[in-house]
Amino acid sequence: MTHINRRHFLKAAGAAAAAGMVSGCAQSQQSTHHSSRQHGKSVIGLIAPKMDVVRVAFIGVGQRGYGHVKRMSYIEGAEIVAICDTHSEVLERSAKFLSDSGKSKPALYGNNDLAYQDMLAREDIDIVIISTPWKWHAPMAIDTMNSGKHAFVEVPLALTVEEMWQIVDTAERTQKNCMMMENVNYGRDELMVLNMVRQGIFGELLHGEAAYIHELRWQMKEVEHKTGSWRTEWHTRRDGNLYPTHGLGPISHYMNINRGDRFDYLTSMSSPALGRAAYAQREFSADHQRNKLNYICGDMNTTMIKTVKGRSIMVQHDTTTPRPYSRHNLIQGTNGVFAGFPNRIALESGGRGSFHDWDEDMSYWYDKYDHPLWIKMGKEAERNGGHGGMDFLMFWRMIYCLRNGEPLDQDVYDGAAWSVISPLSAQSVANRSESVSIPDFTRGQWQTAAPFGIVGA
Repeated sequence: MTHINRRHFLKAAGAAAAAGMVSGCAQSQQSTHHSSRQHGKSVIGLIAPKMDVVRVAFIGVGQRGYGHVKRMSYIEGAEIVAICDTHSEVLERSAKFLSDSGKSKPALYGNNDLAYQDMLAREDIDIVIISTPWKWHAPMAIDTMNSGKHAFVEVPLALTVEEMWQIVDTAERTQKNCMMMENVNYGRDELMVLNMVRQGIFGELLHGEAAYIHELRWQMKEVEHKTGSWRTEWHTRRDGNLYPTHGLGPISHYMNINRGDRFDYLTSMSSPALGRAAYAQREFSADHQRNKLNYICGDMNTTMIKTVKGRSIMVQHDTTTPRPYSRHNLIQGTNGVFAGFPNRIALESGGRGSFHDWDEDMSYWYDKYDHPLWIKMGKEAERNGGHGGMDFLMFWRMIYCLRNGEPLDQDVYDGAAWSVISPLSAQSVANRSESVSIPDFTRGQWQTAAPFGIVGA
């Protein structure tokens, strides 16, 4: 979905959402007082009426969305009824996969830029999976909830502070779920660490480290279609953390962010932006469009977040430099630390050696602390795939909650808090790393919200 006319449904966001530009301190001040404009009630712990069968529709099935169609088709109690994409080739590919798998052929939409709105007018859809370019996430999620359906949105949830508030407001007014699909929260390691944290293995939590370090320069060669055709341009629009949620989601769950603690403020700085231009010069002709862009996003962005309880979180973003993949996934407590990539543990009490040395043998820790959800569904998750099984497990859990009348593991406040780090980091970078307040999207409800438990036990 690359050319949708947004005026029909999000006039207030206007050019701000499409451009993703930071509007400066005035926007930050506006966000801190937004609570006075509440037009609904909190959706913390929201439980939708039980659904015997969850009827699913998709918007966007180009790359990520196609994988979602496949994995959703494997889940009992989920029925795919409609798919929308303006690129006919990928639309038909998803339909063919379902037909070849013995499933009913879904209704297909995509003959014009607003075809997804025609799909949302259907009455036989319960949830909508949105896997489109970032700038469409907010308007499509809002339109989905306004049509009486639950929205499940790829990361990030939205691009600007105002868009985050619009999504929160809509969820509270419509009492519909809007979950940002942070799949990393369903990884085996992240689930195990959550289990260990809840059992107090690391003591009182002090500090976390999260990252998205993933060399993606090759996506610049995707010019007409696929992720690089639109994601590359964000390196010319925003100097900050473009993609904060993969590492930050698990750390936030460990720390009970929005459930007893919350993000207070951040400060951010970026390295020089050199890698993308150098790659373009090396890989493309001098007159190629990739060599005409002004790449401003620092190759490495480092953002520090302070929570209300005083904890610190480092979040890094680097999709440009040549280095191994990492999400960091580090959590430090008064009794020790877990760190990922590679996985290692050091504990003062309860470990298998001195805390001066890393314990890198995870088999002992898996045997002792594997999360109940992974013990129950891990083998099936690995068999059905998607980033080691986390994608399938996320979808399985979503459908399970909807069919059994349980609250989702992630809510609209999580998606907004984790995603808003991107525009606010850019604001800080642009102002000599000055601290920027992070909105309380829960409007104070974080103080009484129950901590996120060990689901599936």
